Amino acid sequence: MEKVGLILEGGGMRGIFTTGVLDCFLDHGIEFPEVIGVSAGACHACSFVSKQRGRAKSISIDYIDDKRYCSIYSLVTTGDMFGTKFVYDEIPNILNPFDHDTYNKSNTKVYAVVTNLVTGEPEYHHLDDMEYKINNLRASASLPFVSRVVKIEGKDYLDGGLTDSIPVKKIEEDGYLRNVIVLTQPRGYRKTENKMAPLAKIMYAKYPKLSNVMKNRHIRYNETVEYIEQQEDKGNIFVIQPSEKLIIGRIEKDKEKLQVVYDAGYQCAQNKIEELKKFMANK
Repeated sequence: MEKVGLILEGGGMRGIFTTGVLDCFLDHGIEFPEVIGVSAGACHACSFVSKQRGRAKSISIDYIDDKRYCSIYSLVTTGDMFGTKFVYDEIPNILNPFDHDTYNKSNTKVYAVVTNLVTGEPEYHHLDDMEYKINNLRASASLPFVSRVVKIEGKDYLDGGLTDSIPVKKIEEDGYLRNVIVLTQPRGYRKTENKMAPLAKIMYAKYPKLSNVMKNRHIRYNETVEYIEQQEDKGNIFVIQPSEKLIIGRIEKDKEKLQVVYDAGYQCAQNKIEELKKFMANK
């Protein structure tokens, strides 16, 4: 039986679709030897591997009205739209504790994609211990313009989705030639050029490669999606994604809409679960 890896796309609050998919996986005992998550996908990957069903959904919905979680107030007072201390300290350590023991005992390797601002290239950080690698996770989910630059071992990082939104080539390089990919956009979706790219040249003047990364992001993304669709048609990739554009965007405050998207993710996975099991068994 070939090893099957898992890739989780980001997308901000659209990632609650992914939490529904992952909870369905947990309900069916589905595990993977390697998971690569991007931005919100990396965050949700951790709760999946720690086997805390419902945790990622709870975090996405329960605190949405708390100004410390996601707000202009947080952006103005801390420099981060998603409050760093609240999201990466108070929630995992006090309010909704992360199960470090289960996570650390898991045989699943978890990687978060981050963007090195100096090189303009993606890096894939092994989240082998979330007590010590929380900043690596934070870096993966730090969106430009609404997040502070994250410094790790003297290097500056931001959102992994800038350089590798769907790291299928990376997971193939790791030896996984058959993979499951959870996307937060429907089949046929293609990105257009980011209109904020010129602003990056001003705001991130000390990182001259970043504006080019943002300007060309849609090209790499669309090429990757086309490759995924081709491999899906050949039976080498199993994709779970919304059937139509989700009713929420990167930032969403409506709890009812978030619940609807979570339910859609769960049901989408449930509808394909037997097909998925056959794919993973290579039948």
